[in-house]
Amino acid sequence: MQFLKDIKKDILEFLISLKYVITFKFIKDWFKPAPKTKELLTKDVFIKEGKKFKAGFIDIVETVVFVLVMVIIIRFFVGEIRWIPSGSMKPTLLEGDRIVVERYSRFNSTPKRGDIMVFYPPFEELKNTPGKLFARLTGFFCKDIAYIKRVVGMPGDKYEIKADEYGKYTVYINDKPLNEPYIKSPYDYTPCTEAMFCGPAVIPPKHYLMLGDNRGNSQDGRYWGLLPEDRFIGRAVFLFWPFNRIKSLAK
Repeated sequence: MQFLKDIKKDILEFLISLKYVITFKFIKDWFKPAPKTKELLTKDVFIKEGKKFKAGFIDIVETVVFVLVMVIIIRFFVGEIRWIPSGSMKPTLLEGDRIVVERYSRFNSTPKRGDIMVFYPPFEELKNTPGKLFARLTGFFCKDIAYIKRVVGMPGDKYEIKADEYGKYTVYINDKPLNEPYIKSPYDYTPCTEAMFCGPAVIPPKHYLMLGDNRGNSQDGRYWGLLPEDRFIGRAVFLFWPFNRIKSLAK
């Protein structure tokens, strides 16, 4: 059922991207007055209408290609729209929220502590077949898993996640407690085990510790380790839906 829902969502996104093109072309090329009755059976009229149909079809194809190229350019260099599929970032982001993810900063800067980032998790195999690349660039029918978490640990940081005697968990960066006013609760944590990546450890160059704000229900860096820098997609900067929760996500 989830697969069918994903397909439906992809089709709707594709149709929305093309609706203005289709509407414009139909109004311009297909709703013209028909030839007069006495001209309908003449060979010249058939040839003329055939050429008009061919020219109109080519025009539509060219416009669709132009739209797809623009979509790729905007998504790759500027930004994109994403929706939140789970509650792992509560209370900052809720399931079903729509956000703007900017991508231009990755060309001239690196993520900062506290940034909310969208990325491909390290266990996700990214195949570079033509179909997969097209889906990843346009967003249409893309099935690659993407996560959204917060940057907590930076390259070179020593980090450790541990609880005190009362069960209150704290993230320590370079042996100092990290102030995290955005988390759901310091007591609502999944307990660290030896199999988890809770530290103490030093983060190597070009790697980051990514954690969800809802520490009691988040599949994050505690489970799959540190995130390589080349896995980042973009930075969440604005929540625009629902309207009653509109806010900036940028620091």
